[in-house]
Amino acid sequence: MHAMQYELTLPAGYDMGVIRDRVARRGHLLDDWDGLGLKAYLIRERGLRGSPVDQYAPFYLWNTVDGMNAFLWGGGFQGICDDFGRPPVRQWTGLAYEEGRASHARFAVRRRQPVPDNGPLSDAVAEAVDETRWLAVADGALLAAAAVDTSRWELVHFSLWEHDTPQADGEVFEVLHLSAPGRDRLPRARRW
Repeated sequence: MHAMQYELTLPAGYDMGVIRDRVARRGHLLDDWDGLGLKAYLIRERGLRGSPVDQYAPFYLWNTVDGMNAFLWGGGFQGICDDFGRPPVRQWTGLAYEEGRASHARFAVRRRQPVPDNGPLSDAVAEAVDETRWLAVADGALLAAAAVDTSRWELVHFSLWEHDTPQADGEVFEVLHLSAPGRDRLPRARRW
């Protein structure tokens, strides 16, 4: 499993209806993308749920590198580049994935944190795996994942929720659409 995200931070006062319309028109295009576990079409709006910015920030969990590469180099990503310029794309190696009991996603929480410098790496990663399990069983959770970027030694925790009071710390996003053609094939539990 591979996690990926890019963020388009928009000018203050940007009409987020433009992004909502874009997702309504184009979101279905990844509903059957080969190699994609899921794509959560996420937005934050300035002044809502603690957000200081207006932002479009889709989050992906990929089953295959081939699927991710086909998206980045084969045309799927080009639409964003054409319309907004080419944003940096963050990537993390998957550590854990767990399914929750909720039936749909309305909100997402993302938390990035440094991997602690002290102590064994295995301890830090075990804590991330444990947090993934804990989040997935929380009331209203659809799923939870953890991944690591070893170039920055950064953990990312990602979870989807059916209600607007998620039991997770981090930045809260609204989910506009969820494409999940390979969600049932995302590998469960820890990844080593």
